[in-house]
Amino acid sequence: MISNFIGWIFALLVVDPLQAEIQQQAERARLPVEIVRQSQACLTSQGPKLIERAAGDYGWAAATVVSIAIGHTAPAELLDGSGPQCLVGALKGAGAGA
Repeated sequence: MISNFIGWIFALLVVDPLQAEIQQQAERARLPVEIVRQSQACLTSQGPKLIERAAGDYGWAAATVVSIAIGHTAPAELLDGSGPQCLVGALKGAGAGA
């Protein structure tokens, strides 16, 4: 039960803002629709994995939330950019250029 609550809080504080950040950076950089779709697919595939990890490792979840809250870590850094559908590099570049 506590794991579910931690996972829900993590989704609320990390995954949801990450989705908003992807959308905002894509709009700001005027990225092609295909890149936006691939980035959203990446989050859709990796978001549940992040939530599962947070539910199983409370220390990591707390440290991650604090790190993101103080600006030490960008939420996009949590995504594994090695997958074919994860264009995290394009999003990081879009955020830096804006």
